[in-house]
Parts: sequence; structure tokens; C-alpha cells
Amino acid sequence: MNTSKMRRKVVPAVENGDSADKLDQVLLSAAICNGEDVGPFVRKGFASGKPETVLLHLRHFARSKESEIEDVCRAHYEDFITAVDDLRSLLSDVDSLKSSLSNSNSQLQSVAVPLLTTLDSFVEARNKCKNITLAIQSLRTCVQLVELCSRANRHLSENNFYMALKCVDSIEREFMNKTPSTTLRRMLEKQIPAIRSHIERRITKEFGDWLVEIRVVSRNLGQLAIGQASASRQREEELRIKQRQAEEQSRLSLRDCVYALEEEDDDGFNGISDDGKDGYSNGSNGMLGFDLTPLYRAYHINQTLGLEDRFKKYYFENRKLQLTSDFQVSSMTPFLESHQTFFAQIAGFFIVEDRVLRTGGKLVSKMEVENLWDTAMSKMCSVLEDQFSRMQTANHLLLIKDYVSLLSVTLRRYGYPVEALLDVLSKHRDKYHELLLSDCRKQITEALAADKFEQMYMKKEYEYSMNVLSFQLQTSNIMPAFPYVAPFSCTVPDCCRIVRSFIEDSVSFMSHGGQLDFYDVVKKYLDRLLTEVLDGALLKLINTSIGGVTQAMQMAANMAVFERACDFFFRHAAQLSGIPLRMAERGRRLFPLTKARDAAEEMLSGLLKQKVDGFLLLIENVNWMADDPLQSGNEYVHEVIIFLETLTSTAQQILPVQVLKRVLQDVLCHISEMIVGALLGESVKRFNVNAVMALDVDIRMLESFAENQAPLLSEADASQLKAALAESRQLVNLLLSNHPENFLNPVIRERSYNALDYRKVVTISEKMKDQSDRLFGSFGTRGAKQNTKKKSLDALIKRLKDVS
Repeated sequence: MNTSKMRRKVVPAVENGDSADKLDQVLLSAAICNGEDVGPFVRKGFASGKPETVLLHLRHFARSKESEIEDVCRAHYEDFITAVDDLRSLLSDVDSLKSSLSNSNSQLQSVAVPLLTTLDSFVEARNKCKNITLAIQSLRTCVQLVELCSRANRHLSENNFYMALKCVDSIEREFMNKTPSTTLRRMLEKQIPAIRSHIERRITKEFGDWLVEIRVVSRNLGQLAIGQASASRQREEELRIKQRQAEEQSRLSLRDCVYALEEEDDDGFNGISDDGKDGYSNGSNGMLGFDLTPLYRAYHINQTLGLEDRFKKYYFENRKLQLTSDFQVSSMTPFLESHQTFFAQIAGFFIVEDRVLRTGGKLVSKMEVENLWDTAMSKMCSVLEDQFSRMQTANHLLLIKDYVSLLSVTLRRYGYPVEALLDVLSKHRDKYHELLLSDCRKQITEALAADKFEQMYMKKEYEYSMNVLSFQLQTSNIMPAFPYVAPFSCTVPDCCRIVRSFIEDSVSFMSHGGQLDFYDVVKKYLDRLLTEVLDGALLKLINTSIGGVTQAMQMAANMAVFERACDFFFRHAAQLSGIPLRMAERGRRLFPLTKARDAAEEMLSGLLKQKVDGFLLLIENVNWMADDPLQSGNEYVHEVIIFLETLTSTAQQILPVQVLKRVLQDVLCHISEMIVGALLGESVKRFNVNAVMALDVDIRMLESFAENQAPLLSEADASQLKAALAESRQLVNLLLSNHPENFLNPVIRERSYNALDYRKVVTISEKMKDQSDRLFGSFGTRGAKQNTKKKSLDALIKRLKDVS
């Protein structure tokens, strides 16, 4: 056959000057000839509304191609006819061959096909069965193994070591001997021990990190626990203040309560959770700041690895070493600065151990924790004994004692016995108070040395509150006008502050230490402070620094205020000790500053007596043999009265009424003694009745002065002042009496002359010169001669001498 010619593309020529329709026909013809898309021409025709034109062009193109087709067919029709003839002859031969082959195939197929079909089916089925069975078994084993390996890898990547170990155990137990691949088996034999070793190293490292971290955590935990105990104590103190203000009738029972951390109890070790995760209890409330998860995790993993006993021993030995390290007291840092860290570290250690004991299964035993506590207690007691023996400052000892008492309260909350610590504190009670007394002695000495014996001047209300109200020194509930001049000097509030601080420090040391009733102890040391220290210092000040009446009067006023202050001291001590005031009042003792008070009043009285003695020197100017009695009294008594009135008007501004009364009474008694002494002295050889009558006027003036003090003092006190002149009054009454023999009557003497002494009466009576009938007529026969009266007087004097 001749090869067909390649189809050529026709590109119609475009003649110049054709119209637009001719051009569109040419372009459409070219697109059809070249096999291009005629869609644009169709769309254009429809868009322009002339689809007939496109159809006309297509028909025209078809007619134009018919002639070309005819030419081509005409050129090749001979070859085509020849080829058709050849094909017809070949078709005949092929049909014959086809028939022959078909017959042979039919015969062969009829014989072999059934047999081959059966054999192939059998062989194929048997091989498939074997392969499928082996494949299924291998695939099942491999799938399970790969799944376990994948799970183990996932757990290892997530640090879920327990589940990884469970997977490894399953692989080793169930798949090690069933694995068909020797390569895979060798891999497992190599990797399984490596995985266990890796887990052991990782968990050991985590546990080691936890051991390092728990030391810092323990110190913070101890500080937090002790801080909470301190806060609880503060709340307790506030409660006790409210209860004291309400004057509860029963003794408080909260002084030594147990302060507890605000924490929640956890269930401890939780084991494995349902979702395949490791479940470990934190072992602590988050606010406490310590986490036991790494410990429990390590313990559980070691249990899984069969290393439980080794881990328990390892844990206990390491914790014991840590505790031993915690016992080290730095010699470079003063114990006062490091004691809180020292005790907080130990407290935190045993708080952690208590939680491990309660929630850690059998990781530690109660006996092991008790042994550690005994060791710690022995060490803490030893350290305290050593440090307390070195301390020479009461405040330092108090600070450490207070922290140790909080430590005791904190650890008692966890069931640890703390009696040994409390015994150490009680053992140094006396030393602390001795140091405290020594400190107060220095402070009181400094305060007294700075006193200028001047009344305090207070400009503001807060000064009055700080110096008067805070010590209950006020005599009235009405707030005074400011500026206010107090009756006492600065010594009083300064010493009151020192004593109050002593009471508070003493109570602070005695309280919260296991002893419930410590008021008697506080009271004992308060008595020592007042009677030995304060009273002694005041007595020394009085004996060495008082140089005038003003200073002596100020000191006497101070002592009167101290008397009110001492009542406050014992009430304050009772309140701080939790003792109802009624019980404290029941055991109230006498004023502890009696020596200083008596010395101050004696000093004031002595100075006043010296002043009075200066005026009484004028008694030498008295005319003891006056012809007529003086109607207005002697000169000395006027000077004395002026002095006493001036003294009273000045002293009543600062001296309490009772002190003023005692001082005036002592001075008046001294004046009475001086008058009697003048008659008794060598300077008066003889005196007559006119002189006695003048003395009677003097004494009446002094008695009038005493009676005039009734508005200031009271009627009873004024009577006592007047009674201070009893000796001179009774002597004058006797000398002027019409019946002096009544002196010999015991009943009358006890009633009217009980202040007179026999010997003084004898001596003074002998100096009496002219005994008139009015005075001594009763000694003889009334109206008898003078010589008879003198004999009777002589006889009376003789009898008085015999009686005396």
C-alpha cells in the first residue's frame, strides 16, 4: 500500500479590497483548516445577532472543500482498489488458519483444562493458607511488640518511668521467647537492661536533686510554720486582752495551746491511675511549699525494680547526714543572728519527716524518726545550754527563748515531745531574771541620775497619756487642761517604763514554755526588782543627792505616786499572766518601796525640822520669869506659824494629803518636843506661871493652825495633827492645873496625861518657882500658909521621883 500523504493546513489568502464579510469568511476557513476553535466566531455571530452569516460561511467552506476531496480521491483510487483486493485474498487464508487453530485448541482444552485447573487451585490454596497463617501470627506478634515498644518509648519520653517499666516487663515476659526475628530478639536483650539502667539513673538523679532542694525547702517551711505559730500566739494575746478587759471570772486556758499550720491532709501515695499515668501524692498542701512527689516516685520505681530495701536505707542515711549537717553552728556568725535559721532548718526537717512517715507507706519507720528526733533534741539542748551559758544580755536570751518556745509549739503540733527543750528554758529562768535585774538596775540608776527634781511639764495630751494614763497615775478621770504640771518629776514615768518593760519581758520568758501558773514567779521577781533594785536606788538617791527642802518635797511626792504605780505593776503582771484581778488583789502585799518612802519623808521632815529649829532658837528670848503673861504668844511661835503656813500652801500643790499630814504631824511633834525640851534644858533654870501661860498661848496658836487644816485634810486628820502637840499641851495643862495631884491617879493620868514622862515632869516641876494656891494649892491644905504648900509640893515631887 502506498503511504498516505500528510494532511496540510490551508491558509486562505486575503485579497486587498475584500469586504468585512469576506474577511470573516477567510478567518473562519483558516480556523477550521488549522483545527482551531470556531467558538469565538459562533459567539461573535450570536452576539452581533447574525448567526446566519456564520452558518453561511460554514456552508460555503464545506462546498469549497468538496472539490478538494474529489481531487484527492481521484488521485488515489487505483491504489485503494489494489489494496482492497490484497486484503480480500489475505482474509481467506486467515479464515482457514483460524479454523484449524480453533479445532486444535478445542481438542487440547477439552483434555487438559479440567486437570490443570484442579491442580493449580489446590497448590495455590495450600500455599496461601500457609503464608497467611504465618503472616498472621508474625504480624500479630510484631504488632503487639511494636505497640509495647512504642508505648514504652512514649512513656520514657514523658518521664513516665513506672509505665515504661511495666511495658518492658511485659515485653520480656511475653514476647522475648516468641519473637521470630533473632535480630529483634538480640535488640531486645540489649535494650531492656539499658532501659532499666537508664530509668534507675534518671530516678536516682531526680531523687538527688530533691534531696538538695528539700534542705532549702525545709528551712523555708520551718520559718513558715514558726511564723504561723507566732501569728496564732498574737491572735491568742489579742483574745486574752479582750478577755482581760471583760474581766473574765475564770483563768484563761489558752496560754500554752498548740498552734497548727493551716494545711490539708493528703492521701499520700496514690499508686497507678486508671489512665496509665504515674500517680504520686504531693504529700503536702501547696501553700506549705514542699513537694514529696519526687521522693514517692523514686520509692515506687525502686519498688518496681526490686530495690526497695536498698532505697529505704539510702534515703535514711542521706537524711541522717543532712540532719547532722543541719546541726552545725557557724562560729563565724553570732548565734543571735543565726539561731532562727538553725531552728527553722530543724523544724522543717521534722515536718517533712512527719509527712513522709504518715503518707510514705513504709519508706521510714516510726522508730527511725523517733531516733532522729532524739538525736536532734539532744543536739538542740546542748547548743542551747552552751549558748545560754555564754550570754550576758537578757534581751538576747529572751529573743532566743521566744523563738525556741515557738519551735516547741510548732513541733508539738506534729507529735514530737519537746519537754527537754522546755526544761532547758526553765533551767535558765533564774539567769535570765538576774540579767534582766542587772539591766534594769543600770537603767534605773541612769534615770535617777538624770532627775532634776522638777515637776514634769506636759504640753500635749499624748504626753499626759504616755506618762500618766499608761501607768494609771491619774487621781481623777477628768482630763486636765494643758499645759499640765504633774506633781511628780520625770523619774516616776521613766522608772515606771523600766518596771513595765521588766514585767513584760518576765512574762514573755515565762509564758508559752509549758508552765501554766507562772504569776507567782513573775511576782517574785517583780518584788525583787521593786524592793532590791528600785527601792535601793531611790534610797541611795535620797541619802546622797537631796540637798534642800524643795528636792526632798519632790522626792516625797514621787514616792506617793510610786505607791499608785506599784499597784499598777502588780495588776499589770496579773493581767499579762492571765490571773483575774480579784485573785491578784487577794494576794496583794504591802508597798514594796517603804524604805525609800520612809527615808524620803524622814528626809523632808528632817529638813523641815532644821528650818523650824532655826526659828525655835528664838525661844531663848522668852522671859521665863515674866511679871505678866503674854497675850499674843512669844516671838518664835509667830515665825514658826508663818513658816508652817507657807510650807502648807506650797506642799499641797505636789504632796498628797496623807503625806502632807504625816510630815506636818512629825514637824508639830518636833515643835512640841522642843518646847518641852526648852523647859527641860539647862538654859532654863527657873520659870514662873506667867511663862507657862505664855506657852499655853503658843500651843493654842499651833493647835489653831492644825485645826485650820481641816478643809485641806479632814476633821480626823486635823485632830491627829493637833494630837502631835499632846506632850507640850499636857505639860502646860498640868502646870496650870488646880489639881496636879490627879497626875498620880492612873485613870486620870491615862486619860489626860498619857504623853508625859515621869522624869520630865519631876525635872520641870522642880524648876517651877512660885506655886500659887490656884496651881498647886491642892498639894496641901487649901488656904494654908505658903510654907505648908511648899512642903506639900516637895512631898509630891518626892513621890513622883519614887514612882519614876
